[in-house]
Amino acid sequence: MKVVIVGAGGVGGYFGARLAAAGVDVVFVARGRHFDAIRDNGLSVKSELGDVHVKSATVVSDLAQVDQADIVLVAVKLWDTEEVAQALKPLADHGAAIISFQNGVQKDTVLQQHLPRESIVGGVSYIASVIAEPGVIKHSGTMQRLAFGEYGGRKTSRVTAFLDACRSAGIDSDMTDSIENLIWQKFVFLVGLSGTTTTMRQPIGPIRENQRTRAFLQDVMREVVMIARARSVMLPEDYADDRLAFCDTLPATMTSSMHNDLEEGRRLELPWLSGAVVELAKSTGAEVPLNRAIEDILMLRMEGAVAQ
Repeated sequence: MKVVIVGAGGVGGYFGARLAAAGVDVVFVARGRHFDAIRDNGLSVKSELGDVHVKSATVVSDLAQVDQADIVLVAVKLWDTEEVAQALKPLADHGAAIISFQNGVQKDTVLQQHLPRESIVGGVSYIASVIAEPGVIKHSGTMQRLAFGEYGGRKTSRVTAFLDACRSAGIDSDMTDSIENLIWQKFVFLVGLSGTTTTMRQPIGPIRENQRTRAFLQDVMREVVMIARARSVMLPEDYADDRLAFCDTLPATMTSSMHNDLEEGRRLELPWLSGAVVELAKSTGAEVPLNRAIEDILMLRMEGAVAQ
């Protein structure tokens, strides 16, 4: 099996390194100093589950340099999805399965606009990891899980083979026949976590401990559940309560990638998180005032640091 990792950051770099260390033929697509470091020194993962160093990692700076793949894992920021989808078309046309482990519920819709529908497999990732420095991925905690499956619920040989590869690499992984539901389940939590940690500039600990901010977090997630159900995604009506209980199990220091991006002055994935909730609500007639407030509050920082 040949696996291509498009976006060798916290998510793609971690899971790609685990697969490569287990003997899977992995090609990383990276940019800038991260590309240079992987090319010169390999890719390292620092993790409580055990460190990994892929000394002779295969890395390219352009997808056009890859002529064949069995599985492509997409892990770029959401604003790059359309550009990546167009570059992936030759691989998809030659039979590659495309699995996006990006955030949000609109990622596969964008991919479907440029790629054969049958090439797209749904995917969800669960991990807290970042690029600590060029060529080095830092994994926080012990959660590291992938879930994926064909739209429509079929069990196919390509998904089964990838599942076997992930499990052989020590990755907690599952094949599911209800991938759309899982994508929305993660979206409920992610919108709540990203929206509150970024607007309040705090990790989850203080937010869940304060009565007012805890209620705000819960209501942000309730709005997402309402939109999911209005779009015939059958989440339980009280699913936000379940996710709030999950938040209580997280390390108090846990935050979101969007909060980190804000602190570092980088562009935000806001339009695909709370912004997406606002956009999707328009077709249902529902009101989502808290997600609208999050979008409005962060709008000045959406493109990165405000110029002084």
